[in-house]
Amino acid sequence: MSHSVNRTALASGRSNARGSVAYNRVKAFRRFTVRVPLPDSLADLSALAHNLRWSWHTPTQNIFATVDPELWAADRDPLRLLSEVAPERLAELSTDAAFLDKLNEAASDLESYLADSAWFGDYSGTLDDDPTHSPPVGIAYFSMEFGISEVLPIYSGGLGILAGDHLKAASDLGLPLIGVGLFYRSGYFRQSLSHDGWQIERYPVNDPTALPLTLLTDGEGAPVTITIPMPGSRVLTAQIWVATVGRIPLLLLDSDLAGNDEELRAITDRLYGGDQNHRIKQEILLGIGGTRAIREYVRLTGRAQPSVFHMNEGHAGFLGVERIRELVTGPEALDFDTAESVVRASNVFTTHTPVPAGIDRFPVDLVRYYLDPDTEGRSRLLGGLDTATVLDLGDEADPNIFNMAHMGFRLGQRSNGVSELHGEVSRAMFADLWPGFDADEVPIGSVTNGVHGPTWVAPAWQHLTDPDSPSAEAVYRELTAEKIWTQRNDLRAELVDEVRRRALASGRDRGFTDAELGWTTDIFDPNALTIGFARRAATYKRLTLMLRDPDRLRAILTNPDRPVQLVIAGKAHPADDGGKSLIQQVVRFTEDPDLRDRMIFLPDYDISMARHIYAGCDVWLNNPVRPLEACGTSGMKSALNGGLNLSILDGWWDEMADGENGWAIGSAEGVTDEHRRDDLEAQALYELLEESVIPLFYGRDEAGIPQRWVEMVRHTLAELGPKVLASRMVRDYTTALYAPAASSFELICADDYAGARDLAGFRGQLNQRWGAVQILGVEDSGSDAATADPESTPGASVTLTAHVELGGLTPERVAVQALVGRVSAEGDILDPTITEMAPTGGPDASGRTLFSAVVSPRHSGRHGYTARVLPKHPNLTDDAELGFVRYPSGTAEDAGPGVVITASGYGATGAAAVTSS
Repeated sequence: MSHSVNRTALASGRSNARGSVAYNRVKAFRRFTVRVPLPDSLADLSALAHNLRWSWHTPTQNIFATVDPELWAADRDPLRLLSEVAPERLAELSTDAAFLDKLNEAASDLESYLADSAWFGDYSGTLDDDPTHSPPVGIAYFSMEFGISEVLPIYSGGLGILAGDHLKAASDLGLPLIGVGLFYRSGYFRQSLSHDGWQIERYPVNDPTALPLTLLTDGEGAPVTITIPMPGSRVLTAQIWVATVGRIPLLLLDSDLAGNDEELRAITDRLYGGDQNHRIKQEILLGIGGTRAIREYVRLTGRAQPSVFHMNEGHAGFLGVERIRELVTGPEALDFDTAESVVRASNVFTTHTPVPAGIDRFPVDLVRYYLDPDTEGRSRLLGGLDTATVLDLGDEADPNIFNMAHMGFRLGQRSNGVSELHGEVSRAMFADLWPGFDADEVPIGSVTNGVHGPTWVAPAWQHLTDPDSPSAEAVYRELTAEKIWTQRNDLRAELVDEVRRRALASGRDRGFTDAELGWTTDIFDPNALTIGFARRAATYKRLTLMLRDPDRLRAILTNPDRPVQLVIAGKAHPADDGGKSLIQQVVRFTEDPDLRDRMIFLPDYDISMARHIYAGCDVWLNNPVRPLEACGTSGMKSALNGGLNLSILDGWWDEMADGENGWAIGSAEGVTDEHRRDDLEAQALYELLEESVIPLFYGRDEAGIPQRWVEMVRHTLAELGPKVLASRMVRDYTTALYAPAASSFELICADDYAGARDLAGFRGQLNQRWGAVQILGVEDSGSDAATADPESTPGASVTLTAHVELGGLTPERVAVQALVGRVSAEGDILDPTITEMAPTGGPDASGRTLFSAVVSPRHSGRHGYTARVLPKHPNLTDDAELGFVRYPSGTAEDAGPGVVITASGYGATGAAAVTSS
């Protein structure tokens, strides 16, 4: 028998950059994981590995490091470690008494952690006598991505890391929260660089059997699935993977099932991949499918149904209409308006973008296609809900666009931005949804983001104190300057080792030979001032601002007496060639032989890299275009490790910079020429470095310690640290949003939804009668000088009386308010004082009801006043909530539609707020 040789195949071997021959390899068609059974005495290792608490619990990490230090250091992945460790090593550990004692201690600690009610248990007890705040029996938290650990790569950047930190802090605090997201078979891309510095994307396959996930199954072991009708009589089926994040279950929907066609299987292929058609299917699966997955999970586990639903960005907006569908088509059989009142009361919406371009906006025709209306306009996707009514929820100025953020606001009675400044920006950005109200009256609050201390604080600091402990501040204040400085030096040295390792690996990946990469072995100086800049390569974050004056930057970096080194990392979206070009500019600049040992771009920025950069950098640089950074949490993570921030006053830094925890880069906000603005702000950055930051770092005493620098580090750890923690953030969400929403839900559902029915009926009345509501006149009496004399004394009282035609509404169902304040030349009331007016008589023969109030101007000068009427109902949370307002007739044009949709349409509003002399 002869054997032929395929010479073409042999010839396909090729030389790589290092001169060796690389042959094509046989590719696996499918992958599966083989696990060697653990000895009985080591069974707890599996339980520890499957609960992601290990990702922030150092003692558990130490257990896995002991199993095999090299394997652990390579990936920090417990399941991979257990699948690859030598059986002989497991056998050895199974009889190692000292190791087994530590393993048992870790297992017991996890068991105690899971059983403890923690902060939420104590907090719930304080609400027993507070009717306005009921503890939520369950919270459903929906997000498109979750960054919990690098071993579960279903995140891309800040939104996902924030969501992961939210779950971790909720777990530590004991909140009854369930996370909901998608399981992406290829996750987000892995980043490498070409030989010339261009970003290259790779999409490794995520094998759920090799990850800390468990498939949700029924009592007989069969996978539990949810289904969603798709156009063309198709059905989308998804299974549910469960990641256990401490006390928190995270449900991840997966459409890659044989029963789906190729298009439907691909819905959960990649995070933020594909076109709008692909994206809307992902968001339908997240919102609608995620709600159905929660119902299945609760049914199987016996947990309480969530009373609060939190939409982390507009991606999850469809959960609102799915909850309405449940109430309309379920045993409750509510009408749309009543069901919407129930859903709104218990929905929380968080917006993360300060620019309209960051909002998901879909063509109306595309949304209508997936709503799949029948011949009568009833949505097959949503069990017969009226398609036009659902489309109105996403209505915006462009009638051809469906706006997911608008739907989030309309279906969330409570909403927030993610920093104080972002709340202010959001109120202005979405003010058109509440016409007739000044931007500062728009009912969008703020909860400033935070970061999870046990995840991001380096072990060296955690050995001294628990970052979440109330005693941490005192511990940091008692540390000697020598101890703080030694700690910072050690962390910087560890970062330098990591930079060298990653620089070598990146160079090899780009095709350089080891001979060409010899310089990487001693780049960076463990004693030099080290600055970090790591974030998405989005245009507004200005990755290349530091390069505006290359010669000046070069001089700063290469100063022989006071050297500075710069670590840069970040990914550009695969479709963003502009962002990729920015990365390439930086990479090419760093390849200058005179600079490459002082400035480096490290590819494939992820959680594992971030830990080293945040811990080791002395200064964290952030220079976005203000106010386009909604929050930005990278600088928080640096601060928790004693890093000082050097940032534009944007996002969280705008409210927390105090002059002792870092430096504020001067902003040229208002300069319309973006190139000039960049030049001015780059100049401010260089000056701060040259005149403040660098001299302070190198200003040493006789012991070699920069005392003033160390005191700023101490202040940052003690004062700023507690403010930037995710535990603070989650407590804020709980007290300001979750508990009030739970109370609203409880009240509005009581007595067979009596509150919801009443509110829905009231909104119906407003739709019918608001057009007849009028303020026919406003009179003043009392101190004439207070209104006539521009130099009158503040505090003089004036009685205002409004003549109001209520249009059939009762005085109890309206709020009439007097607005008094100084006026501009155009007649606008500036910073008005708002006073509630009480009914004093009526209706009179002409049908008018009188409302009056005594007001006292706060300032001297020319004042103006007006009055307005708003709807009032006990189940509303804010005067502006429904978007209905009426001012005295004839003072301005009609203000347009209100924010809240009803089955009958939008509420009409009256005139906008201006005054006349």
